[in-house]
Amino acid sequence: MVTLGCARNTVDSEAILSGVLAQGAKITAPHKATTILVNTCAFTKEAKEESIEAIIDLIELKKNGKIKKIVVHGCLVERYLKELKDNFKEVDGFVGVSHLKRRFNEAARLTPAHYAYIKIAEGCANRCSYCSIPLIKGPLRSRSEADILNEVRRLEESGVRELNIVGQDITLFGADLCRKNGPKASLASLLKKILKSSRIPWIRLLYLHPKRIRDELLELFSGKSRICPYVDLPLQHINERLLKLMNRGVSKQAILDLVSKLRGRIPGVALRTSLIVGFPSETNKEFRELLDFVKATEFDKLGAFKYSREEGTSAYDFKGQHADQVKEERYNILMSLQKDISEKLLYKTLGQTVSVMVDEKKSSGSGVYVGRTKRDAPEIDGVVYLKSAKYLMPGHIVMCRITDTHEYDLEAEVEA
Repeated sequence: MVTLGCARNTVDSEAILSGVLAQGAKITAPHKATTILVNTCAFTKEAKEESIEAIIDLIELKKNGKIKKIVVHGCLVERYLKELKDNFKEVDGFVGVSHLKRRFNEAARLTPAHYAYIKIAEGCANRCSYCSIPLIKGPLRSRSEADILNEVRRLEESGVRELNIVGQDITLFGADLCRKNGPKASLASLLKKILKSSRIPWIRLLYLHPKRIRDELLELFSGKSRICPYVDLPLQHINERLLKLMNRGVSKQAILDLVSKLRGRIPGVALRTSLIVGFPSETNKEFRELLDFVKATEFDKLGAFKYSREEGTSAYDFKGQHADQVKEERYNILMSLQKDISEKLLYKTLGQTVSVMVDEKKSSGSGVYVGRTKRDAPEIDGVVYLKSAKYLMPGHIVMCRITDTHEYDLEAEVEA
């Protein structure tokens, strides 16, 4: 199985593998496989190019007799099925995302045993002007709380120590679920039930839309230490005009107020955001406004996308489309600024004592491990290089003293 794209795709790949296992297939190493599945991403131009390159590479393996069959899954198929069929005759099957059935099979897990992703909803009800996700994934479809809690129980029984809750926008959870009696399901109500029914020590929330972060949710962050003080808050921009063009449903002042509230209400919070550069008609002045905002706010984590013109979205026909060179220049300027901010913020942690979850041993016999703090999500954020005289298992949570800092990573020693 080749998985491209985000953590949500990882969850989908686990469901795909659970399905083929149920049909009698066996999962094996790539060099032993007769069939290779690839789960594609189609969110941006770069993601589509990466998916197509992966398909071409697999076709070469098939031509050389290394594998017998190729099955292409996922978002690229959902969006461009006809074009894929016309251009890649060597592919044996194309499967979109519409009919994906969610199953739980521990043998199909693609993450290490001690952490997992759990998707609580499919699709999206937001209509951001640049985003093709609703065209690919369809409308919001929340899973039932009972189904989610059942999966949480099984993940905990399998040894999971960190639960990463994902979805296109998890603050929308429950908005589509009808209840005749009692309050509507919500992210806050679901979290309360997860906290009550499980003892998983770290629970992390990924993708919180800024317009739907309510006080009830903030109280859970500040009052329950098992919910990681980590807020993944994709803002996309700060300029008022562009926020409206993007159809984000939130104003500049509301964003400023929310950032202030989050830092005031959640002790030691790590703020992560994602931003878009080169949006149609973004002026140099508006880009500088974004840079000033980033400089003043000092996000702990920040990712950026170069605007990708997606067919079928409102922004596709917007005037003022920028050349790739302009997007690239603005992207590099923004990420260079963030690198300096990250380095400065991490330097301030030197000498502090923090809890770290061990992910893996760096190399045999070295006594150095790779782990993460509560402020770092797996696969997308920095890591801690951890020295320990005693043997540590993945999933162990240990107290460590930070001994050195880098641009995005830390070095630490386990306290005696």
